[in-house]
Amino acid sequence: MASRKRKADDEEMSVSPVNSPATSSRQLARPSKKVRGGSDIAGRPLSLPRLLETLDNTQLRTVLQTLCERHPDIGREVVNDAPRPSVASALQVLGDYQEKLRAAVPFGESSSDYTYFRVKQPLVALVDAISDFTPQFLPPVEQQTNVSLQYLDAATKVIHELPDWESQQYRHHKDNAYDEISGAWALVISEAAKRGGGFVLHTGGWDQKLAKHNQQSGGKLEQAVSAMAAEVPWLGNNANATPASGLSDPNSILNQLINGNYGSPVRVGPW
Repeated sequence: MASRKRKADDEEMSVSPVNSPATSSRQLARPSKKVRGGSDIAGRPLSLPRLLETLDNTQLRTVLQTLCERHPDIGREVVNDAPRPSVASALQVLGDYQEKLRAAVPFGESSSDYTYFRVKQPLVALVDAISDFTPQFLPPVEQQTNVSLQYLDAATKVIHELPDWESQQYRHHKDNAYDEISGAWALVISEAAKRGGGFVLHTGGWDQKLAKHNQQSGGKLEQAVSAMAAEVPWLGNNANATPASGLSDPNSILNQLINGNYGSPVRVGPW
């Protein structure tokens, strides 16, 4: 019995994977262990991607603006490659300036001089922002009339909310803003009148919106109102023309646009 048991053990060991020639000839690859720390560690600055992750929007803008001022070529590349601002993004910036202006207004009763000097810095910043953004939404930079008008409508509302001062020396900020926005309205109206007879002004109700803006401004948008009356008189912005009269006249631009024959060749001769 003992001899048979030793023979069975010998046979089992001979087929064991441990003693298999194929297994013993292979070397198992073990993952290298990454050692952290140790005597060779030293301080080092963050990599650029990690550093940028730590900066907020204001810090990023400051760094980028500094680089652009230091290297004008980079600034030109940023201007050329950056996407154009949308109306919503521009209004968001104007809204931020508005909040800063409201926050600067002193509580309680204060003299106009004290209030003005408290809000002067954010007031000028807001007016300058409107002045800088407006040309971005005017032709020929902006080709879509509706986009231009949407911006002008919103920007004019922002100007309405600027403080009203009794002293003329403080009112010039708001007056100048009205003058600039009125000229912008006039330019867009003139360009719109060249496209389809200015029909987009009628379909969007921009003539009525402009009239309300002019009324709210105390007549400060007279240049724009005059442009509307001169460029598209069939809209009825002057005393001698009304939309109804335009519809009753078969030769009016409005009637031709509605009937789809605006710009059709004019017949000459007896045939």
